[in-house]
Amino acid sequence: MSSPLNLTRFRPRLLDTMAGYDRGRFLGDLGAGATVGIVALPLAMAFAIASGLKPEAGIWTAIIAGFLISLLGGSAVQIGGPAGAFIVIVYGIVERYGVANLLIATACAGVLLFMAGLFGLGRLVRFVPLSIVVGFTNGIAVLILLSQLKDLLGLTVERMPADVFSQLHAMALRLDTFNPHAFALGLACVLGLLAWSRLFRGDSALARAVQRVGGRWVQTRPVQIIGRIPGPIVALVSLTLVSWGFALPVETIGTRFGGIPEGVPAFALPDFSWETVKQLVTPTLTIALLGAIESLLCARVADQVSGQPRHDPNQELMAQGIANLVTPFFGGMPATGTIARTVTNIRSGGSSPIAGIVHAVTLLVVVLLAAPLARHVPLAVLAGILVFVGLNMGEWREFTPGQLRHFSRHYRLLMLGTFFLTVVFDLTVAVQVGIVLACALFIRRMSGLFSVELVTLQPPVLTYRLYGAMFFGAAAKLDEAVNAAERAPRGMTVVLDATHLIYIDATGVDALRQLHRAVLARDGLLRIESLQPQPLEVLERSGFAEELTTGQPGASHGA
Repeated sequence: MSSPLNLTRFRPRLLDTMAGYDRGRFLGDLGAGATVGIVALPLAMAFAIASGLKPEAGIWTAIIAGFLISLLGGSAVQIGGPAGAFIVIVYGIVERYGVANLLIATACAGVLLFMAGLFGLGRLVRFVPLSIVVGFTNGIAVLILLSQLKDLLGLTVERMPADVFSQLHAMALRLDTFNPHAFALGLACVLGLLAWSRLFRGDSALARAVQRVGGRWVQTRPVQIIGRIPGPIVALVSLTLVSWGFALPVETIGTRFGGIPEGVPAFALPDFSWETVKQLVTPTLTIALLGAIESLLCARVADQVSGQPRHDPNQELMAQGIANLVTPFFGGMPATGTIARTVTNIRSGGSSPIAGIVHAVTLLVVVLLAAPLARHVPLAVLAGILVFVGLNMGEWREFTPGQLRHFSRHYRLLMLGTFFLTVVFDLTVAVQVGIVLACALFIRRMSGLFSVELVTLQPPVLTYRLYGAMFFGAAAKLDEAVNAAERAPRGMTVVLDATHLIYIDATGVDALRQLHRAVLARDGLLRIESLQPQPLEVLERSGFAEELTTGQPGASHGA
């Protein structure tokens, strides 16, 4: 007999991918892991700084969580670490509860994620409507873009509030501190990143321009090598050298944080207490919910892009839970699956979790060797990298008038409503309201599919045909038959043709009981014919089938 828990099936994807693993795959994973590790460095620092934390919090999250998620996860190619989606959430938690309580909330969220995977709840994430996912993804992208305006413009704001309108107000009051050097670096970073990935492609604008003037665009070996260098690294190194070489008066990691510690962070237990945990229920649930949605959506994208066997969602949640439980002990931040780094891994040749492990090791080596150099990195450059991330993160095409016309009103309401709530309030409110609204709209739509059709009215027989699902949102449609039975001549037989009735719940049974009592009050008879398996089983279990046989009405239990 199998256990109801998933612990007996705790099997990381790494064990499966090792079968038939050879030197060729290892070399591919080695190159891909090194590439992703280099890409992750500026992103990890930028995510941490934008979240109100020190840059090392993002770096060590990428190392520790990235290693654990690849080692224990249910996807062959997913890369874990700090993600842009967490920026607004983490910043709000830090502002309201402090860094120490963020660590506790992250660890508690890790426990929830592990338990969700343990009890096999990973597949439930797929029930979150796509409209809600698109809405909050675009909302988070907008919040990321707005949150980077301060560093992008080089503004001096002593303390940034958590909500977006207060942030805009605080920046507006300090527009007189605008730093043109910082803005130039940030703008150059954004434009450079937008151009870099397209510059060396065979179908790039540069290639077409060369061909138009009669030349040829030859993808020589040096051109191919240069084109494979990650754009964020090119922007980080080149613009840092410009800033340092010309001694530009801009804020850097060194001037704000004093640099990055060179050693491994010490293991430290957060100050747990039951009273503190009770106060952190909302941030804990927010981190767990967002982590689950982001990681499993990322894993689905990885399945489609890589062609690898489908991921195990429950194993992935357990790995995400372990990673989020461990990283706070080293001062880390929440972690989840990251789409940009995962896609980079796949396109760089990664085919197994070994690539993710190599990514973490590469990042560790780079940090230990080059930590002193990070103090020269301008914050405007990191802001530019995050602006690029936000622009790529949003599914802006979904919001165009032409695309919106193709969606139903329900879809538009959910998507735009979730987007609005994410920007104006926060992600937790947006997802909660979005899911409740989605359920309400689903009930409304399903109730529209249930109908009661009058087939014959030939005394002494009154025949109705039932279609669809007779549940709590649609059972009231039987009231017309009840009213007709109450006005019918005495001794009337009411027949319900249930051939097309596919589902019934307790409220539906109660509606049938009301009809039965109305028929019996007129000395009539109620027959239900051609019941499908599910309705038949429910009627027998509720005792209503026996009531029809004996002609004795049962007690109504209400809706």
